[in-house]
Amino acid sequence: MDLTLAAIIFGTLMCGVGSVLVAFVLAKALLSRFQQHMLSLAAGALLATAFLHLLPEAFGSGASPSHLFMTLLVGLIFFFLLDKAELWHHGHEHAQEAHDEHVHEHGHAHSPSSAHAQHAHAAVKVGGWSVLLGDSVHAFGDGIMVAGAFMADLNLGYAASVAVLAHEIPHHMGDLTVLASSGGVKNRALFKLSLAGLVTTLGGVLAYGLLEGREQWVPYMLSIASSSYLYVALADLIPQLQKRLTARATVHQILWLFAGMGLVNLTQILFH
Repeated sequence: MDLTLAAIIFGTLMCGVGSVLVAFVLAKALLSRFQQHMLSLAAGALLATAFLHLLPEAFGSGASPSHLFMTLLVGLIFFFLLDKAELWHHGHEHAQEAHDEHVHEHGHAHSPSSAHAQHAHAAVKVGGWSVLLGDSVHAFGDGIMVAGAFMADLNLGYAASVAVLAHEIPHHMGDLTVLASSGGVKNRALFKLSLAGLVTTLGGVLAYGLLEGREQWVPYMLSIASSSYLYVALADLIPQLQKRLTARATVHQILWLFAGMGLVNLTQILFH
């Protein structure tokens, strides 16, 4: 097997399924405080990967800087619109659920408590499938981006994998809660989410087949990956950290942020 392909499979398994397993262990241990630290760690890892590794590699490739900046800008806007579409979809679902509950309470013989219980159960079921679908699509995109990083440089690929791993752990901790509620068994939730995580490897392998022989596309793939990492860090993770905290908690938050940056750089050194 080609060394790059083997590295892609290993890296995508690590950040796809590995993040689910780590999230399961942390969620089972009820380390809710550690989950907040993981948000800081993930933000630091994503920022460091984008600014210190992916973008320098893309701009050092000889591709047109103006084209790369345009790709970065379009990527940021795309992920913003994708986020807006998801928020609109969830808001529409909640509005529909509220309307249906109103109809059941006033237009049928069901008692309010019975109608509420039925809708709550349905919402949990729908939420479980929504989580799996959303995670699968997201994982597929992660796989493509990680594969692009590996095809540019093996060390860069491992750094990108660690950044995705750090970001996905706190995300999957919340997903496991939703899936456990819909399925009733945590082990079953772990299995479902692990299958979604395997889509990361699928995306990586397909991207390898697409990009092999088309290495001139890799710098633009790195710019898109950077826009994804920057958007997640700045629009999703860091706003969750913007809370009024004690001086000690703020210091811990900053230390975990720098720990995420250090983790990415340490990965580069270890795999060099």
